[in-house]
Amino acid sequence: MSLNECGCSPAEILIFPCSGGSNVGQIANAAAVKLTLDGVGKMFCLAGLGGHIESMIASAKAARRVVAVDGCGVACARETLQHAGFEVTDHVVVTELGIQKQYDLTVPEAEVEKVAKRVRESLGAIAPTVRAIAAMG
Repeated sequence: MSLNECGCSPAEILIFPCSGGSNVGQIANAAAVKLTLDGVGKMFCLAGLGGHIESMIASAKAARRVVAVDGCGVACARETLQHAGFEVTDHVVVTELGIQKQYDLTVPEAEVEKVAKRVRESLGAIAPTVRAIAAMG
């Protein structure tokens, strides 16, 4: 396996999105939902970690990849994960992809796909999806 491939199963990849009060926070959240539905990883509860919910922390410790998807450079998702003691292995910031922060909560599908694509690239672009694995087997 090359360094650009993720050898993790989707259950070992946890995705923690920002769900902030702006378009980019909502785009980050929608991208995490899309990646979960596509079988790339599993969206997980950032608030549970920030609230120090022991059972959620224990579940999250099983992850091999911890993905923070932040809406903007304030990086609330990454900072919350680090504060809870987790190493962020992959970090994507929506505004760094040329998407301007606004406060209208609009979630264009093309921008959601752009963020999801960048997360896939971070994971090795060829991160297998549940559907792809099922189709092979």
